[in-house]
Parts: sequence; C-alpha cells; structure tokens
Amino acid sequence: MRITISGKAGSGKSTVARMLSERLKFRHYSIGDLMRVMAKERKMSLLKFNKIAEQNKSIDFELDNKLKELGRTKDNFVVDGRLTAFFIPNAEVRVFLDANDKVRAERILKDKRQQEKSKSLKEAISSIKKRAESEKIRYKKYYGVNYLDRKLYNFIIDTTRLNPQQVVGSIVKFVKSEKHSKAK
Repeated sequence: MRITISGKAGSGKSTVARMLSERLKFRHYSIGDLMRVMAKERKMSLLKFNKIAEQNKSIDFELDNKLKELGRTKDNFVVDGRLTAFFIPNAEVRVFLDANDKVRAERILKDKRQQEKSKSLKEAISSIKKRAESEKIRYKKYYGVNYLDRKLYNFIIDTTRLNPQQVVGSIVKFVKSEKHSKAK
C-alpha cells in the first residue's frame, strides 16, 4: 500500500507521516526533509531556496523524479510532501492535512527546524503565506497543478484541533476501510 500525505506548511505532514509509518511498519520518505537538506547544503533558508527554485526548474524536477520513481518501484510506504498525490496517483491512500494559519504558524515556531524560525507569530504567519505563494507559482508554472485542489485526495483532515495521535488514528481507520473495500 502506498500512502501520500500532503498539506500546508505546519499542518502536521512530516510528524503524522513519520508516526503513521511507524504504526503501520512502513518505510517513510519526506520531500520536505530532502528540500531542507538541499537548502542547507547551499547555506540558505528554505524560503530563499524556494525563491531560487521558482527560477531553477532543476530543483523541483530532481525532487519530482524521486517521487515518480518511488511510486513506480516501491510499495508499503508513507511519503509526505506537497505534490505527492499528484506524482503518485496510484497511491491507494492520498491524504491532505489542513489547519488554520495561526495554528500552523505556532507549530512551526515550536518546531526544531532552525532555518524556518521566525521571531514572532506574525512573522511566522507571513513567512508561511509567502512560502505557499512561492510554491503555488512553481507548481502551476511547472505542472499546471494546484496541490490545494481537493480532487487529488481521497481523505482530508483539518488538524487545527487534533493532536498527531488523533490524526494518525483517523488515517489508520481510513487505511483499514480502504483495504477492506479493495478486498471485496
């Protein structure tokens, strides 16, 4: 079974994907982690790296080719990233996580990802909005896709008032229902 987890920055994609993969005993892949590593290697912030990616297609194409290959060659995994459902359309479970801006910004402020640190909640909200706009421009330009289009997903969760364990529990129930419906 292939499971993709997409969503807005700070919605819980990476945390939920990691916990879900542990619970299901599946391999975990994270596009965001790979993007952060690439930005760090270039000694720049993720926001700045995203801006460069708007002009340099090779950055996104490198990530996207890894996703496509994963979808073609692997099974029993959980992958998190904005375009995972688009690049792995054969995934049996395609989850989208959402949450309001304030909660997402608060989560990012509390997170350990230093290169995304903002000094205030207002700055964090501004940063995630700029990042989202940057990504939206690139994805539309390169692929003609809007990752916020709910048609890409078969399970959508608002994580604003849920903890990661609750989100994982909801996805596990959905996975079990998907396995059950496929067995019929």
